Amino acid sequence: MKTVVDFIRDNDTRSFARLLTKLESGDVELRDRVNREYTSLGRADRIGITGPPGAGKSSLVTMMAKRYRELGKTVAIIAVDPSSPFSGGALLGDRIRMQILGGDSGVFIRSMASRGASGGLARGVDEAADLFDLGGYDVILLETVGVGQSELEVARAADTTLVVLVPQSGDSIQGMKAGLMEIADVFVMNKSDSDGADRATQQLSSAISLKMWDGWTPPVLNTIATENKGIVELIENIDTHHRTLAESGMMKTRRDRRFARRLRSLLTERVERELWGDGREAMLLAGIETGRAPSELVEELYRSFRGR
Repeated sequence: MKTVVDFIRDNDTRSFARLLTKLESGDVELRDRVNREYTSLGRADRIGITGPPGAGKSSLVTMMAKRYRELGKTVAIIAVDPSSPFSGGALLGDRIRMQILGGDSGVFIRSMASRGASGGLARGVDEAADLFDLGGYDVILLETVGVGQSELEVARAADTTLVVLVPQSGDSIQGMKAGLMEIADVFVMNKSDSDGADRATQQLSSAISLKMWDGWTPPVLNTIATENKGIVELIENIDTHHRTLAESGMMKTRRDRRFARRLRSLLTERVERELWGDGREAMLLAGIETGRAPSELVEELYRSFRGR
């Protein structure tokens, strides 16, 4: 993977983008090459940003990237598009929001299509993040679609997970909090200049205070992303969380879990390819048409697979 480092060093963004496209399209050979470099990963901080549509995640990501650049860090942004892929690395297809980052060689923006993938994360996001890590980027920002189980998936892929909410969520925060509290490392109340911001922040803070936490209590931070307010404090809290994870040993635990999840994912894909090969899917469908029970056919297929 030395070529990846070369692409970054030489600012050859087109070649690097082609590698990302190959990963997203399911290039098995390239994915295997990336996975073989797994022991070289871990330099980059992976930050997940999730929350409901309309919470201002894209604007927040833009300002976070700008702040990291002010600190001298290189930034990779992987934004998952809920509808279709966009060329040129547009964040959710909206170049206007990213104009302030235009021309900055220290920022690489990649939009990836979810293509119906469960969890709000596009297929290939993990490997794409690995590629950025191998390329020497300091910070990787993972923005989700903000639907379905995206909260859980981004938490599995990131070191620190931000849950972005807005005051307009109103009482829905009460209904959301149970699931969000399981994965949030930092809560961000964006658009905090809106009506009801104080009340929404207080509700969320009160809910957090009632829960038992192990070593880290998620802060609730107010931001106005469109005005670049609250971003400095947000980055400081993310850095504090990273230090806390490192000092407690939880960073290694989280990354070990990510490694184990990757193993399971690769093994599942391998087994599925083997099971469905040689026309076995057609055989099962034919068996169902003759009235045989699906469980019977699955057992027969499994026995034949084990006997190979």
